[in-house]
Amino acid sequence: MSVLSRDFTTREKVILLILLLFLLGFAYYQFVDKPVRASLAAAEAEKEKLQTELTGVRSRIATLQRMRDEIDDVTADGLNSYMPSYNSSKEELRLLNDILSSTTQYFISFTGLTRSGDQIRRNFTLQFTAPDYEIMKNVIQELTGVEYRCLIGDLRCSLVTNRYQDWVDGAVSVNCTATFFETMVGGEPDAGLPAA
Repeated sequence: MSVLSRDFTTREKVILLILLLFLLGFAYYQFVDKPVRASLAAAEAEKEKLQTELTGVRSRIATLQRMRDEIDDVTADGLNSYMPSYNSSKEELRLLNDILSSTTQYFISFTGLTRSGDQIRRNFTLQFTAPDYEIMKNVIQELTGVEYRCLIGDLRCSLVTNRYQDWVDGAVSVNCTATFFETMVGGEPDAGLPAA
């Protein structure tokens, strides 16, 4: 007991002070500095992950805004169309018959379906004879402005001639290929539908 109650020498006090400082430094490093650094590293990784997500979201927002602007441009003209659900062939044929009613004769031939995912393309060829250029122009304008999405491909116009190669009263003959677009959203598959 007398050993514990004795006074420490200056050298022992210095050594104990150094040991105490070392233990305090080690405890600070182990229980404060190390966890704070790990938390900072985790927060930095989370920040980088969120920055990447933010960049992706900004890119999607820019794409959506560009699409919205394109839609606004298209609808500003009053020429907005949509893709009807598969199988709208009867409605499309009825629409073509209505548009072509002002012509002197016409022929429509659907040449087949193609499918890409949910999008259906109904290709057709169209031949008609219009009494004059104005009627032909009106038919083409009606065809390009239909409510169903329709893309006109190859379009050829020529004046109608008789067997003597004389023009016939300004009649115009038109041949074109076109495509109606449909979607499987809300559509009922049938035997005529090709595989995706």
